[in-house]
Amino acid sequence: MELISWLIIVILSVLLIGCIATILLLHWDMRRMTNQLDDIIRNFGTNEIVRTHSHSKIVIGFIKKINQLIYLFKQDQQTMVKREKELKQEITNISHDLRTPLTSIKGFSELLTDPDLSEAEKNEYQSIIQKKIDNLTMMADLFYELSQIDSSDKPLQMEPQFLDKIILESMVLFYDDFERSQLNIHVDDVSVSPILADKKATTRIVTNLIQNALRYAKSYFTISLIEDENHVRLRAVNDVDQVDRHDLHRIFDRSFRLDTSRTGGQHGLGLHIVQQLITKQEGTVVADVQDNEFSIEVTFKKWVKLNKEC
Repeated sequence: MELISWLIIVILSVLLIGCIATILLLHWDMRRMTNQLDDIIRNFGTNEIVRTHSHSKIVIGFIKKINQLIYLFKQDQQTMVKREKELKQEITNISHDLRTPLTSIKGFSELLTDPDLSEAEKNEYQSIIQKKIDNLTMMADLFYELSQIDSSDKPLQMEPQFLDKIILESMVLFYDDFERSQLNIHVDDVSVSPILADKKATTRIVTNLIQNALRYAKSYFTISLIEDENHVRLRAVNDVDQVDRHDLHRIFDRSFRLDTSRTGGQHGLGLHIVQQLITKQEGTVVADVQDNEFSIEVTFKKWVKLNKEC
């Protein structure tokens, strides 16, 4: 009996020592991980994570969750830095776009006070001033529309629309602009099945594509419609001076300019709005450039009989 008692005491002592050692190792590992977290907090721009020497599944699982939280927090921080950089670029672009026409308006307004101006010169300066005011008005409308898209919770009115008719109606509104630009215009005279879309949003998409062509096209602008089993695609094509294919992934960004040398143009609000509106209608838009020919293809969902019955 005495031998058994001593054996029990020895076993219990070993177990106690093992437990104490485990607790001490865990305590040391916790202090080490705490120091790692302190370093990560002080140097949050690094890619360091928390590491452990423990073989405990509970501790390992806990550390994995901490590292996941660190990763998500850093990802959110990088997104905020990117947005802040984009916002600064947008403010710079907006300031430039506002300053240019305002400077012109001020300059030509001062010229109009010259008593020696001929009637023809006055008319010319007044025409320039009016164009600059129209440019500012269109810019303000784009910013307002963008704020409405970003903040509005009002759902789109998805109804059957005739895209070919919307295109013709929109092209007529820009007849004078096309005459002044002397572009070679071609619109496919085809009838396609109705699309499931919001009338106002679709009209804005077409209008922005036309305005983009008027701003950048060199000699021609074409619109074609392509229909397949489930979709109708609007393809707008125009020639341009030069476009870097590496910029295509940014073509729909708000702060992107297709040609930064054109002071009369605006940054990418028009195409950004196209992307936002077609996405809300569960469609897609892609851009491409081949041999200085720039194309945008917008895909709409076709309105089918099933939609009518529902």
